[in-house]
Amino acid sequence: MRIYKLFTLLLFTTTLLVHGAISNKKHYIVYMGENSQSHLSSESLSKANHKVLASVTRSFKEAQGVTLHHYTKSFRGFSAMLTQEQAQKLAESDSVVSVFESRMNKLHTTHSWEFLGVSSLHQYNNQLPVASSSSDIIIGVIDSGVWPESESFNDRGLGPVPKKFKGTCVPGEKFSSANCNRKIIGARFYYKGFEAENGPLESFGATFFRSARDSDGHGSHTASTIGGNLVSNTSLFGMATGTARGGVPNARLAIYKACWFNLCSDADILSAMDDATNDGVDILSLSLGPDPPQPTYFEDAISIGAFHAFRNGVVVSCSGGNSFFPRTATNVAPWIITVAASSLDREFNSNIYLGNSIVLKGFSLNPLKMETSYGLISGSDAAAPGIPAKNASFCKNNTLDNTKIKGKIVVCTTEVVKDNRREKALTIQQGGGVGMILIDPLIKEVGFQFVIPATLIGQEEAQQLQAYMNTDKYPTARIAPTVTVLNTKPAPEMTVFSSRGPNIVTPDIIKPDVTAPGLNILAAWSPVAADATGGRSVNYNIISGTSMSCPHVAAVAAILKSHQPSWSPAAIKSAIMTTATVMDNTGEVIKRDPSGTPTTPFDYGSGHINPISALNPGLVYDFSSYDVIDFLCSTSASPAQLKNLTGQPTYCQNPTTQSYDFNYPSIGVSNMHGSVSVHRTVTYYGEGPSVYTAEVDYPDGVEVRVTPSALKFTRAGEKMSFRIDFKPFKTSNGNFVFGLLVWSNGVHKVRSPIGLNVLSL
Repeated sequence: MRIYKLFTLLLFTTTLLVHGAISNKKHYIVYMGENSQSHLSSESLSKANHKVLASVTRSFKEAQGVTLHHYTKSFRGFSAMLTQEQAQKLAESDSVVSVFESRMNKLHTTHSWEFLGVSSLHQYNNQLPVASSSSDIIIGVIDSGVWPESESFNDRGLGPVPKKFKGTCVPGEKFSSANCNRKIIGARFYYKGFEAENGPLESFGATFFRSARDSDGHGSHTASTIGGNLVSNTSLFGMATGTARGGVPNARLAIYKACWFNLCSDADILSAMDDATNDGVDILSLSLGPDPPQPTYFEDAISIGAFHAFRNGVVVSCSGGNSFFPRTATNVAPWIITVAASSLDREFNSNIYLGNSIVLKGFSLNPLKMETSYGLISGSDAAAPGIPAKNASFCKNNTLDNTKIKGKIVVCTTEVVKDNRREKALTIQQGGGVGMILIDPLIKEVGFQFVIPATLIGQEEAQQLQAYMNTDKYPTARIAPTVTVLNTKPAPEMTVFSSRGPNIVTPDIIKPDVTAPGLNILAAWSPVAADATGGRSVNYNIISGTSMSCPHVAAVAAILKSHQPSWSPAAIKSAIMTTATVMDNTGEVIKRDPSGTPTTPFDYGSGHINPISALNPGLVYDFSSYDVIDFLCSTSASPAQLKNLTGQPTYCQNPTTQSYDFNYPSIGVSNMHGSVSVHRTVTYYGEGPSVYTAEVDYPDGVEVRVTPSALKFTRAGEKMSFRIDFKPFKTSNGNFVFGLLVWSNGVHKVRSPIGLNVLSL
């Protein structure tokens, strides 16, 4: 689910023109996959390597002369000095997995994974007992498809497709089985539901492929964020320069295209989830969802499909929505990881240089350079005949006088949050304007791309700009190209667009669950996604939304699955939630952009994900599909509703358990009348005996007691239960009050947010 249509400029790419054979040689690594001949000696394998290499050199002796390394233990391959033509010929050999140039380098990632603490493959692999195990993890991505030629989806370094995978590569328009590889191991597409509800795909008059090929860019972006391979020197016009990588670069991707023109039919989504679960994926990522209000679980395709996936051991990560306001979070079923969006410690500044030498801070993805300053004019001062000044200030089509804006930078404002900002810039360009300054206090830090130099400013900058324009007879300005600024503070901040709780379906379950990077994320893109890029082609793009945060969590789930393959989806979810942090890089509680307003668990859930800590959570709150049924029974679900969800006759126990006793990693009581006791059970995952003691941050107006206050474990896998007694001494006036329960053994801190709505004493 993306925040709105994002408008993109051309990404300049360098094309290498090869004129015949290149005489100068470079150092290439020839990777041949797993060593299936481990019974042979290193000498025999080296000789076999020379034979492979001799097929592109003039002799066996020359092959011996250019070889530098032989890989004969954990995997098979060699390195050698080769021409580009020789390397290409080797890459076409049946015995070779991939050929790639060896470079001296230092990993400079496109930053979101660095910000999350997974800054290099070395660090990541050192956290796992078996570094290669994540290559067996299969992540299903239900989205708008994939652009398989993207470098992010190359399969270098990957062995054969895991045998457990039962999926396939379904051929279609400009997509065949040859477009799948050891990275993209499966691809399907679904359109029958869409066409039944919206008419033929052809009727939309836009570029599309009746196949798994992505014409939108969104699916390629999310898939590469999860499992994209390492691609050096990627950027958008020099912005966010670094090595693009997914969170799990050696995981496999199974693509399920169920979205067309930013719309996804429930029927198609459910079919895709059904296939994905049967195909054997370990993780499902869905960056999509319904408009609020969220339907009940029993009538929501994603909730139903995710429940079946959960029962089959599949972790489901979903975007929480981009609807800005409280009570708008979607995909809130407790068996789904619901993800909010927050920022990185990175800004994209496109500043404004005024004629009086004042510099105003602006935000944009603007690669265009103004060589000189131009006159400034407000949209309200350039109203077309018959158009009120206020209407003209929004710079919409047919509202501006072209003779007044020609050759000038136009200052515009936004009418509503979801204004079409790209359309404003197009209107100015078509009228002869040369630039746009958009006063956009709410979402100024969301990176937009325009067809002319343009930048967004906040209220303080707008006041300075207006003062200058009011006092100078001939005000001028120059909009500078964007500069990437790292290590900004405070970070993370909750994005203004990220949907918020409470959960309107089952309010005892605090939603969202966690937050992750979702602001201005660089990842792979479809070069034909012209509508989002101003008609120009890019291979990597920067966009924002909970669509971008969701795949970050899917990748963390994949890391945990590779580390703890026996863990249930609920255990993985618990590890991600209880190790999340609510602190920013200034040591303060995470705030909300743009004005730094206070936040609660209804903004960030349990907090900002911490992948490294999640690998070793200490304690886990686990639950099964049977526990889910008990929970739904406690919310007065009928037998008919349960049958809709489970697909089989299901009946509730009598009496039912309380809904707030569901063994969730967070603790919520939405309808509290007097004292309440809440129960939880944790499972110990550690080495040797350990004692965890309870620490409580009390919700306002409520006394809290935890019994027992210490949990003494003797062995891994041991379960212990505890009770939390809440005794209110004042009501919360219809609002939730928040606190925190932390179990600590001196090494681990297992955090659970508390949310209580005290209606009476």
